[in-house]
Amino acid sequence: MDRSEPADKDQPKQVIRETDGDAIRLARKLIATARHGALAVINRETGFPGASRVALATDIDGTPIILVSALSGHTKPMLDEPRTSLMLGEVGKGDPLAHPRITLFTRARRIERDSDDGRRVRRRFLARQPKAALYADFGDFAFFRMEIERASLNGGFGKAYELTAEDLAVQGDPAGVAEMEDSAVAHMNEDHREAIGLYARVFGKAGDGSWRIATLDPEGMDLVDGDRICRVWFPAPLHHAADLRKVLVQLAADARKQTGVAE
Repeated sequence: MDRSEPADKDQPKQVIRETDGDAIRLARKLIATARHGALAVINRETGFPGASRVALATDIDGTPIILVSALSGHTKPMLDEPRTSLMLGEVGKGDPLAHPRITLFTRARRIERDSDDGRRVRRRFLARQPKAALYADFGDFAFFRMEIERASLNGGFGKAYELTAEDLAVQGDPAGVAEMEDSAVAHMNEDHREAIGLYARVFGKAGDGSWRIATLDPEGMDLVDGDRICRVWFPAPLHHAADLRKVLVQLAADARKQTGVAE
């Protein structure tokens, strides 16, 4: 054998990297912080795929939520064929292909407006997309959960991963956190804005702003300041929702310690 050439020259190059914790964390952050995405549907009438921009939020378990009108061109195809996909990821300076993005392969499921799920997703969506309050309750609008079956993550050049639904599912106690989320968010935003600002600066690396908590889940919280979104992760998933207050207090104490702010 000619040792001047690599022994595996005839072996196909592995394009997909092994999924690790960093890839999963990046994928979850892209989903949690997305304000909008490209929705692709299958149009049975024309035979062509269609793509539209949609506003986004996430449900308590990390599932993307969209709000669409029956008059939108993508709604009927989505009802006829629930297999859909969502591409998420913001671009920044330089080459847009160098920035992380993720494609979610999903099944769209309409949520009944007057159900417990409907009230929860409405609250979470409007916390992230407050301008949607102008039309969210119109009779021709409906919320859909875009339930993830698998995903393809591109973390930048040469950083491709395939992820499962289990990789992206929020860990911990979603049902328990959902029961206390509304009151906990209201309490924090009314009485602890200074702590929220610390969360954003220290753990979210987001800088100063008029930050408030939009939503909570067992793995962390999403903070908003106008159009800015900041994801703050808890040290570990909440397997008992009753631990939420203790974790928020500890995060504030840790942030003050790191910044030298007196309690």
